[in-house]
Amino acid sequence: MAIRKIRYDGDDVLRKVCKPIEEITPRIKTLIDDMYDTMYEANGVGLAAPQVGILKRLVVIDTGESGPLTLINPEIVSYDGEQEGDEGCLSLPGLVGTVIRPYHVVCKAYDENMREIMVEGEELLARAICHELDHLDGILYKDKAIDGLYSVDMPQE
Repeated sequence: MAIRKIRYDGDDVLRKVCKPIEEITPRIKTLIDDMYDTMYEANGVGLAAPQVGILKRLVVIDTGESGPLTLINPEIVSYDGEQEGDEGCLSLPGLVGTVIRPYHVVCKAYDENMREIMVEGEELLARAICHELDHLDGILYKDKAIDGLYSVDMPQE
């Protein structure tokens, strides 16, 4: 397993639409493991494959609520409610913006064994699912921030 380089705003790969994963190969399994390692190392709650330069429909999420989630070829099948809150992104370090997202989402995806799964989430999990799935279509949260972005203090190492 390895830490992959996170791509930052301005990198063209972040604005591209990702392709579906047809089968789980050893390279995809390694990518999934590396994405978790990279996300945890960067103290994130989600990471999409284009953020590490791979144009595949794959995200990993761990909000601490329900354990790690691997979502392959995910799609939101229903949503309701509304929540307004601040979001950040590992591809835009040190910046935060207020984004309106659904309060509740249901997402259909495949797990790391290509078994179909349904994931329901509210609040932070719903926000994370929406945020990460946007990455798969070349959308960054800054595109949806209602008042632009503002800087936050980054922890010193």
